[in-house]
Amino acid sequence: MIKFPICLVLACFLAFGTGCQSTTFEKTTKPNLVYIICDDLGYGDVSAFNPEGKIATPNIDRLADEGMMFTDAHTTSSVCTPTRYNVLTGRYNWRTDLKSGVLNGYGPPLIDEDRLTFASLLRDHGYQTAMIGKWHLGMDLPFVDEAGRGKAIDWSRPIGRTPTSNGFDYFWGHGASLDFPPYVYIENNRYTSTNVSVKSKKDLGIDCVFRTGPIADNFDPFTTLDEFCDRSAAYIQDWDGEKPFALYVPLTSPHTPILPTGEWDGKSGINNYVDFVMQTDAGVGKILDALDARGITGNTIVVFTSDNGCSPRADFKTLEAHGHQANGIFRGAKADIWEGGHRVPHIVRWPAKVEPGTRSDRLTLLGDIVATMADIVGADFAPDEAEDSVSFYATLTGQEEDPSTKHQAIINHSVNGTFAVRTKEWKLCFSAGSGGWAEPKDKQALAMGLPKYQLYNMVNDPEESNNLYEKHPEIIEQLTEIGTQIVVNGRSTPGEPQPNDTANDWRQLDWMKDAGQ
Repeated sequence: MIKFPICLVLACFLAFGTGCQSTTFEKTTKPNLVYIICDDLGYGDVSAFNPEGKIATPNIDRLADEGMMFTDAHTTSSVCTPTRYNVLTGRYNWRTDLKSGVLNGYGPPLIDEDRLTFASLLRDHGYQTAMIGKWHLGMDLPFVDEAGRGKAIDWSRPIGRTPTSNGFDYFWGHGASLDFPPYVYIENNRYTSTNVSVKSKKDLGIDCVFRTGPIADNFDPFTTLDEFCDRSAAYIQDWDGEKPFALYVPLTSPHTPILPTGEWDGKSGINNYVDFVMQTDAGVGKILDALDARGITGNTIVVFTSDNGCSPRADFKTLEAHGHQANGIFRGAKADIWEGGHRVPHIVRWPAKVEPGTRSDRLTLLGDIVATMADIVGADFAPDEAEDSVSFYATLTGQEEDPSTKHQAIINHSVNGTFAVRTKEWKLCFSAGSGGWAEPKDKQALAMGLPKYQLYNMVNDPEESNNLYEKHPEIIEQLTEIGTQIVVNGRSTPGEPQPNDTANDWRQLDWMKDAGQ
């Protein structure tokens, strides 16, 4: 049973967490921040989280040994674009007009130009900010047809909006996932080459997922991972030391195309996915080595995580034959509403403040980094900023916490827009099936006679194998009410209710209608 009565939950609903909780922080030198987020890396792909796994990740494990592991950390979505929205803004992705799926490489900006991000927050508090890697949140591209009816781009013209419009002083990277065109590197608001031609994966010698599209003469998908890691290390090495820095490093690996290169190609003896994860770990090591070389490891916060669970493209059958569970013990994978879709490895290292080798099982969202950094720099939020972000600073530093300053409930979201309400003890999924790619899919589950929704006790059944939907109507009612309040209040933290970007009547909210909301 839920350990807090529904009357108490609803009475203190707006204390689900603090957008910027009150903590005592010694005002000394502000820490640097390096935020590394992988693409499609599973919970079980990091050996610190899965000691029985078969992938060697010594550099990521080093972060775990020297920092704090968060074992119940979640992306707000089980796919790319919406997760990244939450990471940067501290707001649930479904509050925007993107209710399911992801943007492609030609999509318009998802983050409003005047919305706070952790980059703009830190820049306003004396930081220099940079992003090197994958954006996947849309840009105002310079289409030849300015109405955007086609995909022809004028590569010589500036891009209307890029990450530099959302708080980053510097940007170098790719517009979307590495299998989404256009494949042209961008620096700030300019393409780095105008020599662009359309090529297919056959033209490039790629034997896995890669969409045909325009590619620049200086864009090689086989070297993108090294480009991002080398440039991130160089940014740290070239830092002038005048201001603290915040460096956001969203990698394109180990997402498709899965392209291990050089010494990593075939190194694992299992498959190319394992090779690629090992190469990704080595890239993380380059960034850590750069911090060490500059002598700034002690007062630099390094966050390491992933944007969703491992994708079936990793070839689960082969991995499992070698004894490796990419998403650990958890059911499902990328795209799904089950834990394997959105529970991810999450590590925070900060030697100046965080005890090495520690763990936390607090319910955490990736977007909590916004409120945490606000706590650290002493910033307050306006009512329409970071509406769903809760600081984990007190957890990091071992301070005693009031339970009301943590997430009492979070929302999980699948690729088709399915909602789930999760507390530490219970999880209610508003779908009969996976809500994503795994079987049974929703229509299959209903055809099999399964209940329309799913309820799991996450303490006793973290594998989500025993659906208790028909046994606990009182829990269904409580969680449905909690989820409804999170939606309609436009926030899950204390403060004035805020509007969502659309009316609360989209198709994936039918569960609210079922409950008479």
